[in-house]
Amino acid sequence: MSKVNHFDTIVIGAGMTGGWAAKEFCEQGLKTLLIDRGRNVEHPKDYPTTNMMPWEFKHRGDIPAEIRAQNPIASSCYAFREDAMHFFVKDGEHPYVQTKPFQWIRGYQVGGKSIMWARQVQRWSDHDFEGPARDGFAVDWPIRYRHLDPWYTYVERFVGVSGNKDGLDVLPDGDFLKPFGTNCVEDYFSDQMKKYYKDRHVIYGRCAHLTESKPIYVAQGRGLCASRKVCQRGCPFGGYFNANATLIPWAMKTGNLTLKTDAVVHSIIYDKDLKKATGVRVIDAHNKTVTEYFAKVVFLNASTLNTNLILLNSVSERFPNGLGNDSGLLGKYIAFHNYRGVISATYEGYKDQKVDGRKPTSAYLPRFRNVYRQETEFLRGYAAGFGASKPVNYETTGIGDQLHDNLVNAKTSNVWKVGSHMMGETIPKESNQVSLDNKLEDEWGIPQLKIDVDYDDNDEKMLKDFFDEFLEMYSKAGFTNIKTRDNGRKPGNDIHEMGGVRMGHDPKTSLLNKWNQMHHCANVYVTDGACMTSTATQNPSLTFMALTARAANHAIDQIKKGNI
Repeated sequence: MSKVNHFDTIVIGAGMTGGWAAKEFCEQGLKTLLIDRGRNVEHPKDYPTTNMMPWEFKHRGDIPAEIRAQNPIASSCYAFREDAMHFFVKDGEHPYVQTKPFQWIRGYQVGGKSIMWARQVQRWSDHDFEGPARDGFAVDWPIRYRHLDPWYTYVERFVGVSGNKDGLDVLPDGDFLKPFGTNCVEDYFSDQMKKYYKDRHVIYGRCAHLTESKPIYVAQGRGLCASRKVCQRGCPFGGYFNANATLIPWAMKTGNLTLKTDAVVHSIIYDKDLKKATGVRVIDAHNKTVTEYFAKVVFLNASTLNTNLILLNSVSERFPNGLGNDSGLLGKYIAFHNYRGVISATYEGYKDQKVDGRKPTSAYLPRFRNVYRQETEFLRGYAAGFGASKPVNYETTGIGDQLHDNLVNAKTSNVWKVGSHMMGETIPKESNQVSLDNKLEDEWGIPQLKIDVDYDDNDEKMLKDFFDEFLEMYSKAGFTNIKTRDNGRKPGNDIHEMGGVRMGHDPKTSLLNKWNQMHHCANVYVTDGACMTSTATQNPSLTFMALTARAANHAIDQIKKGNI
């Protein structure tokens, strides 16, 4: 085989975690092939809508009924709108089998979903890493907070995270830039919770936005966040973190990165005599030709479910049920976040106050249930957002000058609207799993993924508790017109699916060790959401990135020592 197809490392998936792996490898001199199944998206030239004004959109930002009807899954995502739908996989482009309803939201391009993500970043605590061992709902994590603490800091300093030092053991502080701030009603609710509860904290929602400049961000070519709140289009300033504006260019400027786009990974190649992976088999997305690439190490970062798919499809004489799958657990114990609970209300205080400008985040309530002891009928807990605003009452009647005057003279309401949504931790269980369909294939000849994931009784009990507790909290704060709602969101719509290739101590009950290496194929690492043993309640992206940076540096050390 020609040396042109040989590299030191191969990274599958050019999104948030794949970008981190590529950056670490390239910075330390390793020739790296970064593969993505989608097209290239270069910052900022490939953000076609980023500076468009509302009136420049043919449908004023809405999705035409025909497109919505063709894409019931993609259009269920809050960011699938006229300004960003080009970054989403349409329903017919990569079909999958739903044993139970599952809304798989995907972004197939360089940068992946890091272009459209919600940018909320919280660290895990030892309460989260110790949870499975304490509660017995999953296998024990092979790491604890102390193992990730320095890597959280490492990632935060490169990404840029706006936040406050809150001093909470349930949500450790990070290396923060200054916050945008909370408004008067968010501060009022925070004070009320301190008055009535010892364990319920309403804090500023930490977010991956630049609120101040530092030399590292200047070197990245990034400017400050202008709080435009159209982040899903891609930011021309680089004001929020995505892989396109940071990790990919950073790796590229080393001269050690080769980026291969429109390349669908079929499988990882395993050599039974060498007892390791030797490379990957790739199908051209357009002409369907097959090419093989080779390397000492393979990092699999294709996003949770596609990572499971690739491993399940990586069959060989040694691994007939998927790479590293001696335990038979590959694809099992998928978990996610439960976003079904919503509560809204009004508040008639601070009538003389209003919001000045915008901010790309809101307030946040870290988990407070079952933290120090098991106090409910359900396992684990939930976090929640909290936001307060004064809506503008637009009068849209009239034509011409009358309509113009009605809009210009719109009045801000004197009554504040407040609201929260839950982010509940679901319990990993064997019945929540993905597998390969034995009949249906995609257009590249790869078996379609069969997804069998659903809520359970624990989720229903948690949802009820969220409603009960927040009704009480909202009432004590003096909010009125309180309304709770189960929004009926399907699993997957949270876009936080995790598991299937979980970490653990024992090869009989897990697929990966404490360094994210496959137990039975040590030169393959998995560091995206597939590696997660449990989900906690936090937005997971920061933890994915910290795990990746840590694992990449472990791989670099092992390569230098000749161990892999």
